[in-house]
Amino acid sequence: MTAPDRVTFFHSPNTRSSGVLALLEELQADYELRVLNMKAGENRRAEYLAVNPMGKVPAIRHRGALVTEQAAVYMYLAELYADRGLAPLPGDPLRGPYLRWMVFYGSSFEPAVVDRAMKREPPPPSMSPYGDYDTVLDTLEKQLGQGPFMLGERFTAADMLWGSALGWTIGFKVVPERPVFMAYVERVNERPSLNRARARDAELAAAQAG
Repeated sequence: MTAPDRVTFFHSPNTRSSGVLALLEELQADYELRVLNMKAGENRRAEYLAVNPMGKVPAIRHRGALVTEQAAVYMYLAELYADRGLAPLPGDPLRGPYLRWMVFYGSSFEPAVVDRAMKREPPPPSMSPYGDYDTVLDTLEKQLGQGPFMLGERFTAADMLWGSALGWTIGFKVVPERPVFMAYVERVNERPSLNRARARDAELAAAQAG
């Protein structure tokens, strides 16, 4: 990929964008890293708010297009590097399940987990975007139980998203250590790309702390 086609990746270590860093490594992507120190409030400064008014990471720019929102970033990158095989493309029988589980993360799982972490009462079923917390986890567990990966035998960008998501939510004890979840996270964590991303994140976090 030539320089004008390079992906610009806005990232802060040990945040939700860490999974995107691992995905970029898995894809062997050509990218430029723009690091933000969120503890210093760099994500709330005008320069970055002009990129993403939400002040959140991850965000990417590619060929003049801005992509925010976690699932959108994962899907965009996986399809940009379609030859790596991490995105079932239109016509593939796995395309629908892939899209389902990519979107399920932001539409159901994270809202349910945040409500639980904040000790908030869930909204009435008629108003809830996710139904209820237990059903969200049970539905996810049933899917992962068909493993070894989210879509069965095939490893995709959905596993990069969910391996990271379950790792940090279990770590913060807002998702229980169900055996299916733990075994899944362990399998995803075996990817060399995740080890490279963790090492890079540790370096970035140490530099910001220093």
